[in-house]
Amino acid sequence: MTAVAIDRLVPAMAGTPILRGLSKKLVASLADEGRVHRFRQGTYICHQGDPSPEVYFLLKGRIEISSFSPNGSRILHASVDTPQFLGELGVLGGYPRSADLLALEDTDVWATEGEVFLSFVTRQPSACRELLGAMARQIQEHQAFADDLLFLDLKGRVAKRLLQMGTTSLGDLPAPNTAVPALTHVDLASLCGGSRENVTRIVADFQRRGLVKRESQRYVLKKPEQLAKIAGL
Repeated sequence: MTAVAIDRLVPAMAGTPILRGLSKKLVASLADEGRVHRFRQGTYICHQGDPSPEVYFLLKGRIEISSFSPNGSRILHASVDTPQFLGELGVLGGYPRSADLLALEDTDVWATEGEVFLSFVTRQPSACRELLGAMARQIQEHQAFADDLLFLDLKGRVAKRLLQMGTTSLGDLPAPNTAVPALTHVDLASLCGGSRENVTRIVADFQRRGLVKRESQRYVLKKPEQLAKIAGL
């Protein structure tokens, strides 16, 4: 790997929860075990159902994470543009890929063999704890989404999802005027478990009330506290 790639990669990796607290020398030793690949816009990094031999790290760009339900409906899980590890839980469990990863723009992704990543993490107690924490959060998020479908109406789910995209934890609401990642009404409907038509009407109502503002493909959260009330938070 080139020195330029290492210089970009190590600080980005060191800033993630899994590797935070480790020395840059240790992080660099992991970074040097993989390679950075360029994926052009519209290129799939992996497909749902593929084997999971590698762990990925988003260095630069934007990736859509989505899957297909048994009836063929597309389910959007997230659109990510922050440097982070991807695919580590599939490697940990030895499961096939649970989702497609699609480059939404030209994207740089580091990849290494799963066994290399797991061997490194298990030698670092703090990284191991963070990886276990990531698993617990994913389980909790799945349970929370199931609970939302049961107990929140669609307007509440839309408000909650918009807030979630603007913060790492709903314990701390995003600041007013926070812009969330770009997404379409179809994507937002998939994230909320509703139809595009109904979600479009709800978002238009939020805009009329000044709760959100549309700027290009992004929503700006103008009044997060009012959105939180709608979401029952």
